[in-house]
Amino acid sequence: VETLGGIFTKIIERNTPIPCRRSQIFTTATDFQTTVTIHVLQGERPMAADNISLGMFHLTGIPPAPRGIPQIEVTFDIDVNGILHVTAKDLATGKEVKTTITSATKLSKEEKERLIKEAEKYAEEDRKKKELAEALNAADSVLYTAEKMKAELASKMTQEQTSKLDQAIKDLREAMQSKDIQKIKSKTDELSKVLQEIGTYVYQQTAQQRFTQTSKPEGDKKVVDADYKVVDEEKR
Repeated sequence: VETLGGIFTKIIERNTPIPCRRSQIFTTATDFQTTVTIHVLQGERPMAADNISLGMFHLTGIPPAPRGIPQIEVTFDIDVNGILHVTAKDLATGKEVKTTITSATKLSKEEKERLIKEAEKYAEEDRKKKELAEALNAADSVLYTAEKMKAELASKMTQEQTSKLDQAIKDLREAMQSKDIQKIKSKTDELSKVLQEIGTYVYQQTAQQRFTQTSKPEGDKKVVDADYKVVDEEKR
């Protein structure tokens, strides 16, 4: 199937004996996404665009949630006749959608050999494409975390930390535009370090405030005089 960044994610490997059944869990790429597209492909190359498209369908009605929260189980089931049954199921609601693909295993021997040779021929080029896509995915994930932290912890960060975070976010966005893999990775690491520093600082500040509050004296307690009398047990 095609996943974030146009990457081709294999669910069933080539030459797997049939019948067979395999499942993987995927999630949403954006906040409050209520529909996912399942693009089914066949091939050996790491990028979806370079493989054979077998079909596409949609799972709708996913409850709105921050990205990465929904769990979508995609199942490939190839029967004894070589027919592929694909199911996409939202694990939160149980809602699912299915499709059947009859052409999944109908490639001739020559076509299969051609696909394998193409994969070998473009191996280095494909590796770089996939590495760039993965670097961009990782960068996007860190940017998402950074923007979320900035919104939630704005009042707890120092002005210097806010400026440092803004600059790191800007640098990473520019690196992503450049498509330079090493630069993207470097700026992703830099932003991650800034987030770690801020997270550690905020945690320590919160812990210190809590300690200060719990260790405050309760204040002077007033002593109240009370009258009392001793009772002679023998006279009771």
